[in-house]
Amino acid sequence: MSSPIKPRGTASRASTAALPSQVQRGREALLALDANALELFARVVAAGSFAEAARRLGQTRAAVSRRIAAIEAQAGVTLLARTTRSLGLTEAGRRLAAHARGVQEAADAARRSVRSGRAALEGRLRITAVPTFGRLVLAPLLARFQHKHRSLRFELLFTDRQVDLLKEGIDIAFRLTRKPPPDWLAQPVMAYRVGAFAAPAMGAQPLAGPAALADWPGLLLGVSADSVPLLWRKRSGHDDGSDSVRVEVQPAIWSDDMEALVTLARAGAGVVFAPDYCVQADLQAGRLVDLLPGWQLPVAEGELVQALTLPPAIAPRSARELVKFVREACSVELSSEVRPPRTSA
Repeated sequence: MSSPIKPRGTASRASTAALPSQVQRGREALLALDANALELFARVVAAGSFAEAARRLGQTRAAVSRRIAAIEAQAGVTLLARTTRSLGLTEAGRRLAAHARGVQEAADAARRSVRSGRAALEGRLRITAVPTFGRLVLAPLLARFQHKHRSLRFELLFTDRQVDLLKEGIDIAFRLTRKPPPDWLAQPVMAYRVGAFAAPAMGAQPLAGPAALADWPGLLLGVSADSVPLLWRKRSGHDDGSDSVRVEVQPAIWSDDMEALVTLARAGAGVVFAPDYCVQADLQAGRLVDLLPGWQLPVAEGELVQALTLPPAIAPRSARELVKFVREACSVELSSEVRPPRTSA
């Protein structure tokens, strides 16, 4: 476990002579640092390393390192002496650390006071999500959460377009992604699987394997083509391709709307390739059948819905509580089968 950064040992005579002048030149710049910068510096010093500070702050190591470098650039002095294995405080860093620690302690006390004095969640949360997850999974959960917290308001943006989270003032973004933005905290809330589903009216029953899909009319999301190659992987298989099967599917209908394709599949128009959370209610009611329960269609975005928020130190408490609520409701288990969201409060 990392320990607080300790001052460096004896410096050379030349560097020791240079330090007072460096501190003097940077004194005004150091005093001009804002409270956020001072608090971050204090937390890095207390953590003892960029990696540990990043873990505690819910950020990446690179993000913390960049922010410290920006603080040093603003101050015009080096605050931390870096080696491949450790960090140490320079003379200027030692002077600033005591002041920064006081700022951190005051900030922590202020947060505790606010939290203890306001148990109820209130204010407004601006939330974005991909449309299918937003309408089918998130919206019912938001209704339950809002029922518990009547003073909380939601602004919802369900869209497939790329959203600039900072520019558009987003508090929480629910995304299907392997590569979340580095400066945002990403928390997996639900695992999902893309499968093949069709209506019993078409004689649908589990198939022997993906090759049988070649005889089924496909209902596909995206741009039209005469045929589409789909690479299926066994759910319990390996990622080296040994448990994969490539199948050419003949599309009957193309659409840019997944819910429309699911409706068509329910009406017997063909087999839809969809995330399982889009068809969970239909499977439970017997309106659709999972044709390949032992297989999944890998997608570039990955198999996790992730909640993106600002780091814990600055994210609204309401955002943190909502992410926790959604995560628990979806019963996310990263290495097990997907479970549908719980329906009881």
